[in-house]
Amino acid sequence: MDSAQRIGLPHQERPHHAVPLDETQLDILGQRVGKKSRSVLERVKAQCWCSGPGLRRCLLGCVPVVSWLPRYSIRDNALGDLVSGLSVGVMHLPQGMANAMLVGVPPVFGLYTSLYPLLIYFIFGTSRHVSIGTFAVLAIMIGSVTANTELLSNGGEDSTVDVDAAKVNVAVQLTFLCGLMQLLLFVLRGGGVCRWLSDAVVRGYTTAAGLHVTALQLPLMTGIPAQRRTGLLPSAWTLKDVLSGVTSAVPGTVSVSVVSMVILIGGKMLNERFKNKLPTAIPWELILIVLGTTVSVQMDLAGQHRVQVVGHIPSGLSPPVLPSLSQARELFIPALSVALVGFSFLSTMGAVFAHKHGYRVDSSQDLLALGLCNSIGGVFQCFAVSCSFSRSMVQDSIGVKTQMAGLVSALVVLTILLKIGHLFEQLPKAVLAVIIVVNLQGILAQFKDVPVLWKSDRLDLLVWVTTLVSTLLFNLDLGLAVSVAFSLLVLVYRTQHSSTVVLGRIPGTDCYRDLGLYSEVKPLPGVTILSCSSPVYFSNSELIFSEIRETVNLAQKENAAVVQASSSSSSSSSSSSAQTPTHRHCLVLELSSVNFLDSMAMTALCKLVEDLEVQGVGVFLAACPERVLSQLQNQGCIPDTLSRSCVFPSIYPAVQHCLSKLPRALQGDLRER
Repeated sequence: MDSAQRIGLPHQERPHHAVPLDETQLDILGQRVGKKSRSVLERVKAQCWCSGPGLRRCLLGCVPVVSWLPRYSIRDNALGDLVSGLSVGVMHLPQGMANAMLVGVPPVFGLYTSLYPLLIYFIFGTSRHVSIGTFAVLAIMIGSVTANTELLSNGGEDSTVDVDAAKVNVAVQLTFLCGLMQLLLFVLRGGGVCRWLSDAVVRGYTTAAGLHVTALQLPLMTGIPAQRRTGLLPSAWTLKDVLSGVTSAVPGTVSVSVVSMVILIGGKMLNERFKNKLPTAIPWELILIVLGTTVSVQMDLAGQHRVQVVGHIPSGLSPPVLPSLSQARELFIPALSVALVGFSFLSTMGAVFAHKHGYRVDSSQDLLALGLCNSIGGVFQCFAVSCSFSRSMVQDSIGVKTQMAGLVSALVVLTILLKIGHLFEQLPKAVLAVIIVVNLQGILAQFKDVPVLWKSDRLDLLVWVTTLVSTLLFNLDLGLAVSVAFSLLVLVYRTQHSSTVVLGRIPGTDCYRDLGLYSEVKPLPGVTILSCSSPVYFSNSELIFSEIRETVNLAQKENAAVVQASSSSSSSSSSSSAQTPTHRHCLVLELSSVNFLDSMAMTALCKLVEDLEVQGVGVFLAACPERVLSQLQNQGCIPDTLSRSCVFPSIYPAVQHCLSKLPRALQGDLRER
């Protein structure tokens, strides 16, 4: 006897569409295999158990260079990796020095940060196109922390060297702590925590960070002294200092800034205008740095025109020093913010390039790589890194093939550190400030999100604006915390105010749609079909089940199964009801969008079924996800309150079953439709 015969289906009715099947019948027909749940100890053993092949796979997975480097094709990949590596390596010089200024440390530390993380990601990273190194957003976040060191210092007692050393110490401790957090997240498989940062939060946050950076560069671009502040509205106070001290602007600094801005903006416009004709974009930042340094030396801008310059750049590499973590408690929250934001950008950019070029990146492995970049980088006096959008786009446009380009870029930076770093000691800081501001144009262009979000999702727009305002109102770390909290509240609001939708059937089909959206959709007399569009939990369960009760009570009055039957049909109906119980009304709950029910919601569902049964209303579930079905079985709602035969794989068999529960005369009338 086959499965169809065991559940009572004759051979001519075996096609699945001929007879409505409930979940019990489907389990028999499909020969359901139960899942075996493992204990916690068994799961730990399974994770810790390691065979020879498993150990090899683990090593290859944790050190990807071992798997791809032996198969590296010099003929196919070497030229693209070499050209892109040289081009991006040159970009590391201006961006590293400029971002070091954002952090508040001497520019040479930006070059250190452009060297060691590149080597580490070459070994442990999986994305072929992202460029690891200094990143403006993270530099701003760290700079907001190191600014406190400057505020606490006393200019009359502490020399500038001591203040710079204290800032470096804070930045290194924060970076090392950030790396340890990312490594801990990797061990705990917590890479998904970055998903707490929605796109609206990230874009609003980076826009505010761009405005914050622009305000901080104004004193360097004008020569006006301004005090770095923390607390409420730090950018506004900096802007106030600049405006109130406009009469004390240094003409030489303003002239350097204006000329540099004209050259850089004009050069970028030329790059955009002739991007299809140029083999690669002209590195105007590098040209501007060389030109600015030459003019500064020839005209003695620092001595005769009071223009601030970079100052001493030591040759050689920094020796490894283990950070003390003496300020770990104070730096915990900023380090966590930097860890989440940095990994969020890296995983997003890696996924974008992987999708574009048809390969796979392992976000968990990249979390390990980034954690090692920051923890080991902290030992070598680097500050926190992530991927740079501009450098990554340059690598992509030139035609990078593998992570070998990162090694080439690291060799370029190493050459600068060992041989030619001292040549840039007379570079005006105003030039670096202009490079920072001009390269923020892509971030500030995110204001275009406002009209788009206004049309598509105004709650996301509210999150975007709240993130922008809170980040400008508070500082970057506290602003991010407020933004994430508000984003989660909006998520709760979305689910709490979700409603049920009454469905009806499109005549001549077995398709069911919202009665309020389709004029031709008709309700089935005696049957109410409700679709729930969100998870049901303590926050919204009372609202949803109260709405279901009201809808069913109204449907019993307006959509009742009223039948005026003849005596023969009545007798037939009574004889049939002796064999099969009938209901005066049926409720079908479509649960395909409900991915979980909490204990409070399951209790409320059981109570709803019991109350409606007393009123003569039969309750049936349709398209119930496996997870929810397991929850209901574990809770005892199935089969104690609701029989498993009342659970159906979709709306159509549930409705057909409901029709069999209604009076005979009504069944015939509905099936004719």
